[in-house]
Amino acid sequence: MATDGGSSVFVSPCAFSPKSHQYLALSTQDGSLRVWDTQSNTLYQEYVPSAHLSATCTCLAWGPCRTFKDGPQRKKRKSEVAQHGGQLDLLALGTAAGTVLLYSTVKGQLHSKLDGGHDSKVNCVRWHPENNSLYSCSDDSHIVEWDLQTGKVKCKWKADKCAVSCLCLSPDGKMLLSAGQTIKMWDLETKEVYRRFTGHATAVSMLCFANTRPPTRGMEGLYFLSGAAHDRMLSVWQVRSDGKDKNAVLSFTLTDEPIYVDLAMSQSKDEAVKLAVVCKDNQMHLFEHVLNGHCKKPLSPSCSVQVASPGSVGDSVPWPVPIMAAALTIDKQALLLAYGSGLQPVIERTTLNAGETHVCLVRDIQASLTLRTETTVTKVKTPTVKADAKLLVPGLPGHSAPNKSTPLETKRKPGSDTKEMSIEERLGVIDLSPVEGHKGVHKGGLPLQTDSFAVLLVQGLESSDSNILNKVFQTKKEVLIKKTVARLPIPAVLPLVQELSKRMQGHPYSGVLMVRWLKAVFTFHASYLSTLPSLVSQLGVLYHMIESRVKMFHKLSRLHGKLYLLITQIAATDKSHSVAALDQTAKLVYEEDSSEEEEEGTGDEMLAEEEDSDHWEEEEEMKEVTERSDKGEEHSDEEMNMENKLNGDSDLEPDNESEEE
Repeated sequence: MATDGGSSVFVSPCAFSPKSHQYLALSTQDGSLRVWDTQSNTLYQEYVPSAHLSATCTCLAWGPCRTFKDGPQRKKRKSEVAQHGGQLDLLALGTAAGTVLLYSTVKGQLHSKLDGGHDSKVNCVRWHPENNSLYSCSDDSHIVEWDLQTGKVKCKWKADKCAVSCLCLSPDGKMLLSAGQTIKMWDLETKEVYRRFTGHATAVSMLCFANTRPPTRGMEGLYFLSGAAHDRMLSVWQVRSDGKDKNAVLSFTLTDEPIYVDLAMSQSKDEAVKLAVVCKDNQMHLFEHVLNGHCKKPLSPSCSVQVASPGSVGDSVPWPVPIMAAALTIDKQALLLAYGSGLQPVIERTTLNAGETHVCLVRDIQASLTLRTETTVTKVKTPTVKADAKLLVPGLPGHSAPNKSTPLETKRKPGSDTKEMSIEERLGVIDLSPVEGHKGVHKGGLPLQTDSFAVLLVQGLESSDSNILNKVFQTKKEVLIKKTVARLPIPAVLPLVQELSKRMQGHPYSGVLMVRWLKAVFTFHASYLSTLPSLVSQLGVLYHMIESRVKMFHKLSRLHGKLYLLITQIAATDKSHSVAALDQTAKLVYEEDSSEEEEEGTGDEMLAEEEDSDHWEEEEEMKEVTERSDKGEEHSDEEMNMENKLNGDSDLEPDNESEEE
């Protein structure tokens, strides 16, 4: 069982599968679950919960070696029952959100989710050895009993005034140990406290029973162990019928606080208990003792094991390798160790000599990981090339390379005077002129293929060539950016983020382009970035810069709104003034012929109503007078004509008048 101990250093919850120790379940710091095969030392399964970042795994426990019922799901076929029977099935995971996840290793997926029992972080989960029940404790000071067939809370009770840090069930499944401020033993039938023990000064981090329950003596003779944070002792407690069992009867001396304990129970009174304890100082201690009442003197380990890696070239000082878990095999002669990194641990089965009190295992972890990666992951095969096959010379797409032999291919003979060609001469021999009419060449000289963009980006980051980086970062196609980032190798992700962060501090236009690249990087490589221990320091500058710009954006948006209102008001006032100052001069004037009186009368249109009426009367009188005068003139003309006729005058023509004269 793995313990956290409440320390600031993160201890990955891990556990070997019971009995055969075929698998090692390990929860990483980002909340994902990985199951490793101990025989082949390879990754067997990996499960990433949907809320693995907000609800990380705080504890885990393997279920007993038996088949569980699937509750309301469909009935299994005979073939499935035969296939799944006798295999390990469920793995319980406690989370920081207060939920419990049940993962099926046979199905390779989440079996069920148990929620509604706790309000805060789950500290420990334990399986009942016989019925389909699961027990969990939390910081809310409660213990919950879960019914696995229905997936609901079967029973819940308050176990302490403070947080309950650890649980342990007796081998017969009738007693339950809980640790808070004190250690309590509960009767599971009545849910009442059977015994109280003094406990430790700090939070208890582990509990486990050391022997099976005696069949004839009741609870007397039952032993269990406990360890606490910042405590270099493992205490052994005995349950006695007289009630004088508040203090520990035995203690094991450690070099640091325990983080993982594996125990081989004694089946009889005379059989010794074997114990493997992993401490925080990267040491593993072995104990072997026959439990027989009180012992005043603390017991020292029979053997201590350390794992070290050889120093670098030129440095002979080895450096320690952290041990994560240890397990005693079925024959109790061999030892199973898991050491190294939590992302890729090394699992080794070793046999120790009985006479050695201190063993240091020197292991080259880098060489073993490299060898395992090359043999199990890459599996690169050398292709067989036929004689009639055409060999394509590697180079940039869209460029032609000559197939004829070049001076590069000529080998120098020993003693010859041929000088070695310089790099400039070698580059001059290679023809890198772009093929005419090739569609895959960009105007700036860069190819449009995604692979070439990824290669150029890596080259620019490694050589810090600003010209290459500028040409790559100037692209605006979202699809091309996403494909380039997706094909980027993992070691180049962090330099790319640093380069983008540096460029975002420049001109705002470049910041718009860099945001597209950052979005693609966080979309495709977020899982890798979350595993970096120095992620906060690496992305701190970028985060503060974005936060400052976002704060300034609110102020700028307010200023933009106020300026927009002022501009619209000024435009509205200018528009109203322009409408009032229209040119009112007539484009066309039509005048009628009329007398002077009519002209005088038309000029007085703006007079009052009384003056208008008088004016119209005077005008009528004037019209009558003019008509009378016209008629008088006509009458006088007619009289003159009559007189002329009477006198013998007639209208003669001028010529006729001159002739008469």
